[in-house]
Amino acid sequence: MLKPLGDRVIIDVAQEEEVTAGGLVLTSAAKEKPQVGKVLAIGDGRTLDNGEKLPMSVKVGDQVIFEKYSGSEITHAGEEYLIVHEKDIIAVVE
Repeated sequence: MLKPLGDRVIIDVAQEEEVTAGGLVLTSAAKEKPQVGKVLAIGDGRTLDNGEKLPMSVKVGDQVIFEKYSGSEITHAGEEYLIVHEKDIIAVVE
């Protein structure tokens, strides 16, 4: 598995529905980029200017909502993930 550095978070992005409620099949170009996913791994946290570590506010297993065009999409071991900074996560789904 990957280990993110600093205040980065690895997210398994939820897959968007490929069929609309009316039964229409969507092409990949027509689908909207999902903004929800599950946290798979977190970094150690952000280091402040005074050298103190700021702990992460999310934990592994959290379902999160992140900003639409944030992060870097990567493929590792045949799986696709998104790596974002903690500041790009806008909510935890409870």
